[in-house]
Amino acid sequence: MTTDETAADQGPPSATARRAELAAFLRSQRARLRPADVGLPAGHGRRRTPGLRREEVVALSGVSLTWYTWLEQGRPIPASAQVVDALARALRLDPDQHRHLRVLADLPTPPVTTPTETATPRLRRLVDAAAPNAASLYDRYYDFIAWNDAYVRLRHDPGSMPPPRRNLLWMMFTDTENRRRMVNWEPAARAVLGQFRAAAGRRPDDPRFAELVSALTDASPEFRRWWASYPVRDFRPATVVIDHPVAGRIALDLYQLRPVEYPDLLLVLQVPAGAEDTRRAQAVLARPARWTKADGPPAAGTSA
Repeated sequence: MTTDETAADQGPPSATARRAELAAFLRSQRARLRPADVGLPAGHGRRRTPGLRREEVVALSGVSLTWYTWLEQGRPIPASAQVVDALARALRLDPDQHRHLRVLADLPTPPVTTPTETATPRLRRLVDAAAPNAASLYDRYYDFIAWNDAYVRLRHDPGSMPPPRRNLLWMMFTDTENRRRMVNWEPAARAVLGQFRAAAGRRPDDPRFAELVSALTDASPEFRRWWASYPVRDFRPATVVIDHPVAGRIALDLYQLRPVEYPDLLLVLQVPAGAEDTRRAQAVLARPARWTKADGPPAAGTSA
């Protein structure tokens, strides 16, 4: 068993251990700063300890000296979001350090927003490299960001959808070809809807979620009926079975991965479940792209 596995088995840290870690983090961040870093005069004489004094952190953050001292000593005192954020500003913490401070103070961290134009080129290469497995990348709204050729040939071509509707929920609930191919459409659609509902609930003021829900409510009776029951579920290992027009029935195991550097993006891999599924998927991918539909290759002597 690895060290990480042992730590995971032990569960979350105790309140005492977390307070000690919070105290150590605050002291280390105070020690790395000089008065000039925060716009304070250097003063005269040599300092007994490196970095800022506690009194200087207090002056910059507006918190009480006694409260801050107790916090650095790991005492069991509450730390509100307002105070913790003020300390983050006073200590000039970057976003990663600020998030870490909030975790140590047992406070919620703000959701991450990834600029897709920054992430797309790098992750598109990863999606393409997943072949021969079907791979697709989604943003926090389940809008398609990238997909590979295997996804197009085995499942669906997101490029055929208008950009505002290039979304996994739109595909699941309004695309008749996708629905016809899926052997067990309803359980899969309900599972996707439950994950989408949970994501929307974490951002109740987001206009993109509101626009999607409104449009899908009008477009799909199933979406409208199931959404009203407030379904919520996390991803669970699943297998989807499709009736491919060329290769026949193919079972695909689903895997969901989140890049650490882009935690609000979602990578989904669809891997053939068995040897026969692999053989059939490979047969589809071995054909020229224009010959993967049910009518097969062109007849001899005709134009391809």
